[in-house]
Amino acid sequence: MADPRGFLDERERELPPRRPVPLRLMDFKEIYEPQDPKQLHRQASRCMDCGIPFCHQGCPLGNIIPEWNDLTYRGDMRGASERLHATNNFPEFTGRLCPAPCESSCVLGISQPAVTIKRIEQSIADEAAANGWLEAHPPQRLTGRTVAVVGSGPAGLAAAQQLTRAGHTVAVFERDDRIGGLMRYGIPDFKMEREVLDRRLAQMREEGTRFRPGVEIGRDIPWHDLRRRYDAVVIATGAPVGRELEVPGRELEGVHQAMPYLVQSNRAVAGDEVPEQIRADGKHVIVIGGGDTGSDCIGTAHRQGAASVTNIAIGRRPPEFRTPHEPWPMTPRVFEVQTSHEEGGERLFEASTIEFVGDDSGRVVELRLADTDFLPDGRRVPKAGTERSLPADLVLLSMGFTGPERETLDAQLGIEFTARGAIARGEDYATGTDGVFAAGDAGRGASLIVWAIAEGRAAAAAVDEYLLGRTSLPSPIPATAAAISL
Repeated sequence: MADPRGFLDERERELPPRRPVPLRLMDFKEIYEPQDPKQLHRQASRCMDCGIPFCHQGCPLGNIIPEWNDLTYRGDMRGASERLHATNNFPEFTGRLCPAPCESSCVLGISQPAVTIKRIEQSIADEAAANGWLEAHPPQRLTGRTVAVVGSGPAGLAAAQQLTRAGHTVAVFERDDRIGGLMRYGIPDFKMEREVLDRRLAQMREEGTRFRPGVEIGRDIPWHDLRRRYDAVVIATGAPVGRELEVPGRELEGVHQAMPYLVQSNRAVAGDEVPEQIRADGKHVIVIGGGDTGSDCIGTAHRQGAASVTNIAIGRRPPEFRTPHEPWPMTPRVFEVQTSHEEGGERLFEASTIEFVGDDSGRVVELRLADTDFLPDGRRVPKAGTERSLPADLVLLSMGFTGPERETLDAQLGIEFTARGAIARGEDYATGTDGVFAAGDAGRGASLIVWAIAEGRAAAAAVDEYLLGRTSLPSPIPATAAAISL
């Protein structure tokens, strides 16, 4: 602990500046500017190096946060990078995209604003990239065993990198034309520019991981054929099936799931030609549902020049601060103003959608809603007598995800699913089909990027042990945590 009085002398929580709203709405570049080194030094000094660092408990990866905070304070950024990468394959991803449950568990957060763990993490990762410290770590020897990883999101990439470094020959299959999964096409560039992803993929290629984009397992290659070709298979396809809203008018043109809208926008930003792209230009846009995906839709609609953006949620507005039933070190559900929210638009809570109204051409022009009535049995229904309308030219459904696409998995591989729609698996991430494992959202249900990376690492250790009878790979998630999905 370099400065025992740091948390007393530097009581203010400082974040790097954001680009001005009028400027950032003109492009899809990242919102945050690089952190000033002096500010970074001050913020790292606030880490208490407490006797029991609860930030470890808050982080599924078990990041050694006090140690790399201390190294950052001392100016040893290379040492901080090595300590950070010891537990996290992709800190440049989590430093930008993770909601930072570690900060909710920060001991300093009991009485002061928590340490800016997430931004310190990003600064370390970016410093490593800028200085060429992201060296490849190819295996010293090959085991002769082969592994197919299906899906190239954070869980699939983490599993692939760990297994490649363990000496296995790993091929990552991705049905899209580019590798990256959700990080490539599901997350806007204003949250993470694609060069951040591409430089990590370059490291993985140098290590020996093989990438197979444009191949859909289940259609181009049957699942049972893939299992026959490889010694083990890791399913890391995520949970892309969006939750539906069954109300009259759902079939109208202009009512879409959020993810196709974001995917098309990201393709266009990447320079692809997108025929009949869903766009918000000059339209009254309504985003139903909150969360990160809803926020991404709001920010994208603003950048496309929407006439108005309204975000509606069926539930109550969260409180500003922790409530007694969510005490420290739990991650509280509090009202959050994300960067997209500060760019404009209106947010409505306790609003239940009744129907979508269309014109003669079959396009949506209006959304009917009412106040939410909270019934004693837990149901949330429209309250009679409070009906009203909002103009709507584009409606985006962002109400969460129900699980992986299951048709070919069930028919071709005999995979079983839980009652919640996730792939059924055991404590060792193994499914009921021999040699087939499930990691990330596919087995856990829609969750955080940090959980996806942690599960990818843990599943890799389980696969390594399955193939060799032992493993030296770290497994950051206890077996009991893996069983949550069952």
